[in-house]
Amino acid sequence: MQRRHLLAATAAAALSGRAALGQETSGASRTLKFVPQADLASLDPIVTTAYATRNHGFLVWDTLYGFNQDYAPEPQMAEGHNVDAEGKRVSIRLREGLKFHDGEPVHAADCVASIRRWAARDAIGQVLLARTEEISAPDERTILLRLSKPFPLLFYALAKPAAPVCFIMPERLAETDPTRAITEIIGSGPFRYLPDERVPGRLVAYERFADYVPRPEGVPTWTAGPKRALFDRVEWHVKPDPATASESLIAGDVDWWENPTGELQPALRRNRNIVMEIPDPTGLMGMARFNHLHPPFDKPAIRRALLGAVDQAAFMTAVIGADRSLWRDDVGIFPPGTPFANDEGLGVLDGTRDFDKVKREIAEAGYGGEKVVLLAATDFPTLAALAEVGAETIRRVGMEVEVVSGPWAELVQRRARRVAPTEGGWSIFFTAWTGIETMTPGANQALRGTGERAWFGWPTMPKMEELRAQWFDAPDLAAQQALARQVQAEAMREAPYLPLGQYFQATAYRRGISGMLKGLPLFWNIHRA
Repeated sequence: MQRRHLLAATAAAALSGRAALGQETSGASRTLKFVPQADLASLDPIVTTAYATRNHGFLVWDTLYGFNQDYAPEPQMAEGHNVDAEGKRVSIRLREGLKFHDGEPVHAADCVASIRRWAARDAIGQVLLARTEEISAPDERTILLRLSKPFPLLFYALAKPAAPVCFIMPERLAETDPTRAITEIIGSGPFRYLPDERVPGRLVAYERFADYVPRPEGVPTWTAGPKRALFDRVEWHVKPDPATASESLIAGDVDWWENPTGELQPALRRNRNIVMEIPDPTGLMGMARFNHLHPPFDKPAIRRALLGAVDQAAFMTAVIGADRSLWRDDVGIFPPGTPFANDEGLGVLDGTRDFDKVKREIAEAGYGGEKVVLLAATDFPTLAALAEVGAETIRRVGMEVEVVSGPWAELVQRRARRVAPTEGGWSIFFTAWTGIETMTPGANQALRGTGERAWFGWPTMPKMEELRAQWFDAPDLAAQQALARQVQAEAMREAPYLPLGQYFQATAYRRGISGMLKGLPLFWNIHRA
């Protein structure tokens, strides 16, 4: 272990011991108050890719493997694993003493059911299922997978923090249809959800689970290493108005604001009581997602033509401001600076935007005047900014736009509807994925082309699926990179979504808070100095 890791592990253990001895005596000091990016629309992290639900998931459930600062998997609930010489027989051994929040022990059968439910919804998990001949629990602590061919990404898939995450639930809950939300929240992680304290639109509350057993060794980075809960309570205080959230943080009424908006960041940076930092070096990738089932965006030529209207600089400036150190344009499908980023097909995004030309191309592609129903979040400033620029862009190319505004929690439910836009469905919505979720052809959910089994928008893209399958079997990085270029070319041809640029979202917290981990909002290891 490197010296700095040893020191970090020693300090974390000491803090855990002090918390256990009750050295934090006041109720306020034992409670972490957090302002999330949006309210919690769904409690089930398998049926939605919403980040609020994913972050809630990491509070409540644990994973077999964690994801460290080097983007590599480490055993978490797993004690370890064995892979045979052919790479087709994998056994995973659970740590001892693991419990669910109802007091029941975590058994291998719970993990088997959880893996199956997660894999049915996850882009990489679906490939794993296709290669799995058997997944079973030969005893209470052993998970056995027999594969038809080696799957080197197995532990990466079980560890990745990209939604949906392979959280471990009790077998009886994990047997729920993966398209239907679970109705009971029984976790396996360091904090327990408190349903009786839930106030929709205002408050979500959790308490430390006393019987949670952190890993005894390692260094906490991202979602790997010991998960030591140093606060007795975590409260999410939902504050849709950015000015209110900023005032609450400055006044000390809350400890941490997940995503301060660009226009408020300069004032926060000047405040000596506030710490501002960028937790995720891979940034966020903005996108406009089309509904492929209904006109007008059921026509690939119309979707493709709209690429010529995209001004990524305008989208990114609206989201995070004019400081170019906080955003990038000329961005394709993969985050700049990551192994698969390339310039294939990006010429369409270069140069001055010619809206008249795009208007002609859309008409030639068969646009019949159908109304574009555009979903715009009112309580999510970054997505609201993307939607505002997007609505204006679409209008400038001659399409009729109806903006449906509402809280993100409501829009997340509407985007799941496959009915026609005029019957309560939608045509386009705006979102952003972290770079870690879009950095490979295998992980990027928005590139799936499996129709009704694909992510919201439900594109059918057989060639994309073929290229993706080839990428999984590529023998080395060079071959994977060559295929990534083909994937991006196909994405520009099919246009399952519009790439809107990359930006870096800062987080803000009170200077008295220490131990903040990188990657995403994580609530262990944090303590009050």
